[in-house]
Amino acid sequence: MSSIAEARPATPDFAAIKRRQQATWASGDYSVVGTTLQIVGENLAEAIDVRAGEHVLDVAAGNGNATLAAARRFANVISTDYVASLLDKGRARARAEGLPVHFEEADVENLPFADRTFDVVLSTFGAMFAPDHERTAAEMMRVLRPGGRLGLTNWTPEGFIGRLFKLVGAYVPPPAGVKSPTLWGSEPHVGRLFGQHAAQIHCTRRIFNFRYGSPAHWLQVFRDFYGPTHKAFLALDVAGGAALERDIEQLLSQMNVAGESALVVPSEYLEIVVTKS
Repeated sequence: MSSIAEARPATPDFAAIKRRQQATWASGDYSVVGTTLQIVGENLAEAIDVRAGEHVLDVAAGNGNATLAAARRFANVISTDYVASLLDKGRARARAEGLPVHFEEADVENLPFADRTFDVVLSTFGAMFAPDHERTAAEMMRVLRPGGRLGLTNWTPEGFIGRLFKLVGAYVPPPAGVKSPTLWGSEPHVGRLFGQHAAQIHCTRRIFNFRYGSPAHWLQVFRDFYGPTHKAFLALDVAGGAALERDIEQLLSQMNVAGESALVVPSEYLEIVVTKS
């Protein structure tokens, strides 16, 4: 019996992992990258058919791409994230456009809202990074009313960002026992998470194009401002950082469809619309 118990993998310390993740996303300045992804929020708002007057919750909202898209459609929007500085960026964007959005610090794994509160729940490249996939899915569905819609965009394992995360993980391994965030970009995993409580699940593979001046330009922006790569480089010594830089530049050059004039890297993501039963 003792040998069997010893062989069992330890349960991940989700609280400790989340504290490290929170520090990661608070590092750099995600909004520099986040604003380039605005088109994804607009497309998701159309795919899920956000309507004027609906009550919408954006979880792990970052600097508010889905938030702004829903508010532009005259919905009543609450924007949440567990990084206060990112909410400040979203708040500034909403103020600049005169959009009446409520911002609230909140963790997607423990949402401070009653059951069946919202018509729509959204997340663009946010909820996928929460360490406890099952709890995250359950919380988003809990706060949705029956017949409400959940809209997500998640990077796929096969796409550019999925390949980037795998590459970075070879240098800075992720916490033991935690599922990869890119599983959220896999249709079977989405079905396992939501199938029991869904009347309908519709998944569409889409492409977002990263557009930068060159591989070196992309690397500079992501090294300075994107939390996961920012922290990865900080964790490496000089030789390790140089090797990771070379590998990332090689991946960028391999996937660049713009030739030598600029950098355009198509990155696949999964757009998900779940209707709650």
